[in-house]
Amino acid sequence: MASGDGSPVFEDDGSPPHNLEKMTNCVATWEVALSDGVHKIEFEHGTTTGKRVVYVDGKEEIRKKWMFKLVGKETFYVGTAKTKATINIDAVSGFAYEYTLEINGESLKQYMEKRSKTTNTWVLQLDGEDFRVVLDKNTMDVWCNGKIMKTEGEFVDDGVETHFHFGNHDCYIKAVSSGKPKEGIIHTLIVDNREIPQIS
Repeated sequence: MASGDGSPVFEDDGSPPHNLEKMTNCVATWEVALSDGVHKIEFEHGTTTGKRVVYVDGKEEIRKKWMFKLVGKETFYVGTAKTKATINIDAVSGFAYEYTLEINGESLKQYMEKRSKTTNTWVLQLDGEDFRVVLDKNTMDVWCNGKIMKTEGEFVDDGVETHFHFGNHDCYIKAVSSGKPKEGIIHTLIVDNREIPQIS
């Protein structure tokens, strides 16, 4: 994506000048699913100038123009909860670099594996609008499209129901024992008396 000297080559197409510098040396892109949504992280690295630019959801978070040290780390925060993220830049050989993303001090893979055990996610459409519902099993917080929902818990004969609303729609997450120690508690999202399948 970069020309030989690290400077982009553009033809005058009449586009605004502020677009000329954006994403000229993009070397890595990650998608990170957090409770408040899926965030896209993009990283530019000028391997001749050392320039480093980090974008989160298209918004520039970090820009460093001239860095004499081409390897290192860039730390920033993602999402509503300001989750800590770090991009590691390591030399592999010669002028080849490896870029890895850490979330809360863990590799992205480790973080997502751990997160899959502590959250449940459902995606549904209501009244023509897409909704992404996330249950954080550690805190029992319910997130919908990036916002934490006001909930009310209710004990029922076979478990616990956590009630909340999307507009005029009655929703609850039912927590019941699986009866198997390795499976633990099963969480099911019910919207308007209809069970919503969980995404894996």
